[in-house]
Amino acid sequence: MPIPISEADRGLRARIEEEARAAGFQALAVTRPDAIPLAAARLERFIALGHHGGMDWLARNADRRGNPLALWPQARSVVMLALSYAPEADPLDALAVKDRAAISCYAKGRDYHDIVKPGLKRVARLIAALTGAGVKVFVDTAPLLEKPLAAAAGLGWQGKHTNLVSRRLGSWFFLGAILTTAELAADTPESDHCGSCRRCLDICPTDAFPAPYQLDARRCIAYLTIEHAGHIDRSFRAAIGNRVFGCDDCLAVCPWNKFATAAHDQRLAARTQTDNPPLADLLAMDDVAFRERFRGTPVKRTGRDRIVRNALIAAGNSSDATLLPNIERLLDDPAAIVRAMAVWALARLAGRSRFEELRPGRLGSESDPDVRREWQDWP
Repeated sequence: MPIPISEADRGLRARIEEEARAAGFQALAVTRPDAIPLAAARLERFIALGHHGGMDWLARNADRRGNPLALWPQARSVVMLALSYAPEADPLDALAVKDRAAISCYAKGRDYHDIVKPGLKRVARLIAALTGAGVKVFVDTAPLLEKPLAAAAGLGWQGKHTNLVSRRLGSWFFLGAILTTAELAADTPESDHCGSCRRCLDICPTDAFPAPYQLDARRCIAYLTIEHAGHIDRSFRAAIGNRVFGCDDCLAVCPWNKFATAAHDQRLAARTQTDNPPLADLLAMDDVAFRERFRGTPVKRTGRDRIVRNALIAAGNSSDATLLPNIERLLDDPAAIVRAMAVWALARLAGRSRFEELRPGRLGSESDPDVRREWQDWP
């Protein structure tokens, strides 16, 4: 039987929700730190299958991630907040403009950490002031499983693409968490409303979902273009298309997005130089130019070499021969991951004769085995 909520509790909740709205959040819900008992085993299986790829920190902190009380044993409540970044236009339209880089819509504005964390601190300060309790805030940089906690709190449910889905916000929102020693009334978990729909699974260009509700990050374009530090396997390159940072496909086709309203918060507005820039601009970037173009955005954290690597894959998929001068220049780049993709893009755009012309000299001077392999194997 549900525990009755007192008038004092309702008043406290109303004050907290009011502060959350003032801080820019669209939704707030509360759960207990022990509300995700199955999360640890699921994470353990994900890692055992190798589905985390090169994200070794998931394995290192697995024992703490599955239990918020491992982070803070005194915590009694978890306040989960959502901040929408719903795009005004369909982000999949960018995939048809092959000479431009498709950048995931969440990364076109300011780094969300710089927006969500101050908002969390504002709400946490109010909780502390009203209750006298301790508070700690988290924005995906600590070993905390935000999505299962948000589902337990009732903000939404984890869809078949493993991301959180909300009946109000669709698939487009950031999560933040406040752990507190205050005893706050918990909300009811949301039930799964995916039904028989499998649009998110069917649209994935690289078949990154072995089954509904399961993700193999090693096949995910978002992982490959952002987290993966090495060479990208040939089997994925054509499917990447012009996606240079992230992939919005599985999120964009979710039917629940029809209830999401576009986020008009100017803090999340796309910057002109970040909004699907020309591939030629990205191929010409040195580290200084990269830092200037992507300053203050999530893209900057990935680093120049990976972004240029990704831009070369996009160039190879573009059919745009005007990019060849930039591509040939990058055959001498200091970064092996850049040189390797320059070889692949050259072969795709210049054709066999130019490739064969350059190959003997390049093989003679190239020491990296992966780059040599690109020269030796015609795409």
